[in-house]
Amino acid sequence: MAKRLFDLLASGLGLLVLAPLLVALAIAIKLDSPGPVFFRQVRVGRHGVEFRIHKFRTMTHQSAGAEAATAQLTVGPDPRITRVGELLRRTKLDELAQLIDVFAGRMSLVGPRPEVPRYVALYPQPLRDKVLSVRPGITDPASLAYRDESARLACAADPEREYVEVMLPAKLRLSALYVEQASFSGDLRLIAATIRALWIRTPISR
Repeated sequence: MAKRLFDLLASGLGLLVLAPLLVALAIAIKLDSPGPVFFRQVRVGRHGVEFRIHKFRTMTHQSAGAEAATAQLTVGPDPRITRVGELLRRTKLDELAQLIDVFAGRMSLVGPRPEVPRYVALYPQPLRDKVLSVRPGITDPASLAYRDESARLACAADPEREYVEVMLPAKLRLSALYVEQASFSGDLRLIAATIRALWIRTPISR
């Protein structure tokens, strides 16, 4: 209950304070390429309930639609990414739209990152139950450890296989460990670490 109250207050304040920036990002996206401001994709939330996550669109409209339908991975410098989209991805500003999902109660500020159904279907049952027992979040230990995921996948001979066989299990273990050890003070530290990683670009201990 306290976590949800914090999420509600923090996301509401964030949307209010960041409103000028969010509007500026929306305008930049519309001016840069035709299509909607938001990229919506089905993700799996708490207790396995699916929802459509909000992100600022970073790809051309047709490509973003295809990605939503097929859950394709973005690997390295993808030609589908727009000029504004490249900036949004590099700074993670595209994730700010998820404050809408936090405010609506579909997500939390901190929690296991929500995956697409295609990959959730690969979760071992015990870990699946544990990770999906809480609201998914904007940030968590796995998202910090693998914030350079696209670059790592670009170095793999088979990015899809690398993600499914190596990255996904490692991220899942980190997410399960977070659920086991979750605390309010720990969430605050993760939020601070996320801000530090994004804006100061210092290494994150793993």
